[in-house]
Amino acid sequence: MKLFVAFAIILSAFLGSATVAQAQLYDVRTTSVNFERKERAAVKVQVEGTAAWTRDFWQSWLKDTYNIRLKGGGVLGVGKSDMLVAKQTPASSVSGKLIDLYSTVTSPTDTTSELSVWAAFGADAFLTPDKNATEFAALRNITQSFASAARLQAYREQIADAEKQLKEAEKEKDKLDKERTSLQSSTTSNLARIEALKQQNISNTLKAREDSVKLVGNAQQLDLRKLQLQRKRDRMTALERK
Repeated sequence: MKLFVAFAIILSAFLGSATVAQAQLYDVRTTSVNFERKERAAVKVQVEGTAAWTRDFWQSWLKDTYNIRLKGGGVLGVGKSDMLVAKQTPASSVSGKLIDLYSTVTSPTDTTSELSVWAAFGADAFLTPDKNATEFAALRNITQSFASAARLQAYREQIADAEKQLKEAEKEKDKLDKERTSLQSSTTSNLARIEALKQQNISNTLKAREDSVKLVGNAQQLDLRKLQLQRKRDRMTALERK
């Protein structure tokens, strides 16, 4: 009983920590990044997916939603980051002025990634939640909208993957059903042939026994015929001598 209670406590703690970790996903928070040797105000959000997936979706989503084209290169690995930049780009959803939009994607784990976003009006004019409350809030809203879109996209892809796996499983099931039916039919046919062969063997055994009996009789008849022939030959010889 004590062991069961201890296990229940450990399981509850594990599920609780998993719930907290899940809650942190898609929750945008204000933080800072080190850029050009200074701490810059930024917003961050963790989403499900690899860094490469998040990077690609972030770029395509910004282009499709706000016509903002980010530039950058390189493939991301766990713990590594690569800068994505849109210099002096119009972003009316953030400000009426042209802005420099910066972002990086890192991989806290193999299955999650973290997007960091910050912006500036120009050299050393970075947005802060204190001095640029409206613009910074707009930047946060964009990131939150992306997080929501990323969650939906991740679910869509998971559903598509699950549907694909289901179809493959159904295809495999049909294949196995056909193989099983074919094997059952072959087994039934083989059993019928085996039964027929057994009956044939029984018939052959009976016929062999009959033939054995006949062979004994035939041997006796053969001996008798030989004896009769020899007697006739002996009489013939005797008549010829007279």
